[in-house]
Amino acid sequence: MKTLIFSGTPRKNGDTMALVNEFTNHLEGEYKIIYAYDCNIQPCIDCRYCWKNDGCCLNDEMQEVYKYIQECDNILIASPLYFSQLTGQLLAITSRLQTYFCARYFRKVKPIQKEKKGGVIIVGGGDGCIEDAYATACTLLHHMNSRDIAPVIYSHDTNSIPAKDDTKAMESSRNLALFFNNKENGI
Repeated sequence: MKTLIFSGTPRKNGDTMALVNEFTNHLEGEYKIIYAYDCNIQPCIDCRYCWKNDGCCLNDEMQEVYKYIQECDNILIASPLYFSQLTGQLLAITSRLQTYFCARYFRKVKPIQKEKKGGVIIVGGGDGCIEDAYATACTLLHHMNSRDIAPVIYSHDTNSIPAKDDTKAMESSRNLALFFNNKENGI
């Protein structure tokens, strides 16, 4: 079993990663984490290469991510909230998923054959408005052929209570791993 994790946090020891780490501690198989703030992935430049061709003409680390998307069984998107949305850096790299939309819309092909399970972790210290971020994450998951998406995991008010102390969010992270592992007591 393979799991791809998109991490939209700039803080590797912060609240988002506390939940991702709890998730990976209970996850079976291999996993790959794409750290949005550390990777060498350019945003989409709307060159329209993918309107007529498979893949993307930009040659960077996203080429490896495309390959992993094809192979993996599960995809997790994890991000703090920035103005009620996923982080800008995460949105920039996931803009490269445009190739999947163009494959279906312009070229009339199914770019990813293997269906995946999906999950979303959102962390916020502010007003708790997660609807837009969750909708965006679900759209991204759908473009990567995630059809079975678990309920969102959300740790709120992390300015006062760190995510590692949010027992419900930590338990939900463990349950998401069990869901990805195909265990009955998962989500």
